[in-house]
Amino acid sequence: MAERQATIASSSGLHARPAKLFVQAVQEKKIPVTIAVEGGADLNAGSILSLMGLGASHGTVVTLKAEGDGSEQALDELVTLLETDLDAE
Repeated sequence: MAERQATIASSSGLHARPAKLFVQAVQEKKIPVTIAVEGGADLNAGSILSLMGLGASHGTVVTLKAEGDGSEQALDELVTLLETDLDAE
């Protein structure tokens, strides 16, 4: 199992456009990815409802986990995405 931490860079956190872009990226990886805030349960990172329920705002540190072939690279790419201000693009 691969695991990475990331700090949410987007000013709106994981809501609206950033959440949509992140979910699309997770679904493109075609491997199960979970996301959690500190002390929280692992949630399906490929679900917009899970992301909205996460309540991750700007500056929140989240933990991503994945299993399977390509999970290390997939998580590296997802961390880069989360640490980019997706509201600014």
